[in-house]
Amino acid sequence: MTVDRAVLMFAGVMILISLALGYYVSSYWYLLTAFVGLNLIQASMTGFCPAALVFKKLGCKAGVAFK
Repeated sequence: MTVDRAVLMFAGVMILISLALGYYVSSYWYLLTAFVGLNLIQASMTGFCPAALVFKKLGCKAGVAFK
């Protein structure tokens, strides 16, 4: 799996988890959804993503977006 795919999968999982927690636990969990969305926008503009650094250290292959 490449870093790009790992980042996208991680973001999707975090969004789904935060939506479920927001619905069943507390609406404050929707702030996590907003944070993930803002981080995706920031990463698309700058090419920097903290999660990409973590996945690189875990041994994922370099992708196109995050090298």
